[in-house]
Amino acid sequence: MVNKIDHIGIAVKNLRDALNFYENVLGLKSAGTEVVEEQKVKVAFLPIGDTEVELLESTEEDGPIARYIEKNGEGVQHIAYRVDDIEKAIEVMKEKGIRMIDEKPRYGAGGAKIAFCHPKSTCGVLIELCQRD
Repeated sequence: MVNKIDHIGIAVKNLRDALNFYENVLGLKSAGTEVVEEQKVKVAFLPIGDTEVELLESTEEDGPIARYIEKNGEGVQHIAYRVDDIEKAIEVMKEKGIRMIDEKPRYGAGGAKIAFCHPKSTCGVLIELCQRD
C-alpha cells in the first residue's frame, strides 16, 4: 500500500530561521513556500534524494502546529507515506482497526490529497497518507 516516505514534517516556530539552518548549514534548497489556510500553516519543502523535508510554521496561535509546539517543542511532527489511492488506503487502515483523524482525504500543500492516522493507533507516530497526482 505504501510506496515510499513522501516527506517528514518538522514543526518550527519561525520558518525563516529554520530555512536559514536547512539551506545555509545543511545545504538543502527550498522548493518554495506555501500557505495552507485549512491547516493554518505556512510550509516550505526542501527536496533531498527522493523525499522531502517539510517545515511547518503555524499561521495562527490556535493552529495545530502552534499547539504541537506548545506541548512538544519544535521537531519532527509527522511522517508522510506516499500511496497511489488514498481512498483505498483509508479504507484499508480502517478495516485493520486504525483510528483515522481524517475519514476522507483533504487537500494539503502542493495540491496533495492527504489523510492523517491517529498516533494512538500507530505506535505514537502521527502518520500522514499522501497521494500526489
